[in-house]
Amino acid sequence: MRVAFLSYPMLFQRQGGLQIQIKETIAALNQLDIQTELINPHQDQLAVYDLVHVFSAINGNYRIVEAAKDLGKPVVISPLIRPDWTRLSGMRERFLDRLVGRLTGWHIQTTYREIHYCLLASDAIVALGEIEKNSITEAFLIEAEKVSVIPNGIPKRFFEATPALFSEKFNIEPGFVLCVAAINSHKNQLALAEALKDTGLKVVLIGTCLEFSKAYLAQLMAYPHVVYLGSLAYENPLLASAYAAAGVFCLPSLSEVMPLSVLEALAADTPAVMTRNHCMDISLMQNMVREIAPNDHDAIRQAICATLANPVGAKACRASVAAFSWDSVAVDLAAIYRRVFSTHRA
Repeated sequence: MRVAFLSYPMLFQRQGGLQIQIKETIAALNQLDIQTELINPHQDQLAVYDLVHVFSAINGNYRIVEAAKDLGKPVVISPLIRPDWTRLSGMRERFLDRLVGRLTGWHIQTTYREIHYCLLASDAIVALGEIEKNSITEAFLIEAEKVSVIPNGIPKRFFEATPALFSEKFNIEPGFVLCVAAINSHKNQLALAEALKDTGLKVVLIGTCLEFSKAYLAQLMAYPHVVYLGSLAYENPLLASAYAAAGVFCLPSLSEVMPLSVLEALAADTPAVMTRNHCMDISLMQNMVREIAPNDHDAIRQAICATLANPVGAKACRASVAAFSWDSVAVDLAAIYRRVFSTHRA
C-alpha cells in the first residue's frame, strides 16, 4: 500500500510537534512495509497513491481532501482540533457560517466550514485523545464511530536520557525549569518568566525564534533568571539530555492539542506543569503532571514550586508514558488504512 502524507505548504519552515509527528509516523509505517511518503503536491500526483492522510484541518487543507476525493482516493485525516471547540462554539460558528455565506453569496468559506468539510468528507478521522474526539463530535456534529483515538509516540532516546551531556555542554546544574517550544506569545514563555522572578529558579528556554517574535524574545531576555539556548535539532541527544537535567518541565501555552514536549519530559523522568487548555488524557499521569491557567502567574509559580518540593519516585514519570511508542502508533494507523482501503474498494 502506498500512502501519501500531506499538510499545509509552510509547515516545515519551522520545527514543532506536528512536524515531528509526521516524520516519526512515516518512519514507523515504513518499517511495517507500508510505503509512506511526505509528498510535494507541486510535483507528485495523488493519483498514484492508494490512500491520502492529511494532517491538520485548517490552513486550506480542505482543498487537499477535495482533490483526493475527486480522484476517488480514500482519505484519513488527523485534524488537530483544539479544545476550545465545544458544543457551544460549534453552534455559534454554524450560525456565523450561514450568515457569512448568505451575505457573500457563499463566495467566502469560514474556518468552521473548511474544518467541517475535512471531517465530513474523510473516510476516517484520527484524534490524539478523547478530549479532541469530543470536540470533533460536539462542535462539528461528526458521528463518534468515525473517530479513532491514537496518541502520539515517544522515541526511545528520551527514555534513555541522562543529565550529564547537557550539563557538561552548557555548564548548567540540573534542577532548572525547562521550556522547549517555539518562542512566541502563544507558547507564553513570558508568563513563565514573570511567574518565577525572585524565586531563585533558573528558566532555560529551547526553541526556534522567528523574526516576528524577536521583540518577544528581547522581553524574555530582560529577566536575569532566563537563559535562551536557541533551537536544538530533534535528533540531537542534547535535547533529550536537557529534559533529563531539568527539575521540572513547564509548557504554559495558551492552548495545545497533545504536546509532544510534555510526553518527552515524562519519558526523561521529569515531571511537568502545563496549560490546562489541551487534549491530552493525563489520567495515568496525575502525580506527574500539574495543570495551570496559562495567564495565572501565581498558579504557575505555585505548581512549579510544589512539583520541585514534592518529587515523585525514580522512574515514575517514565513508567507513566511507557506505552507511548511510534511503533504502536504505526500498527494502529495501518489497521485503519487497511479497513478504509478495503471498504473503499468494496
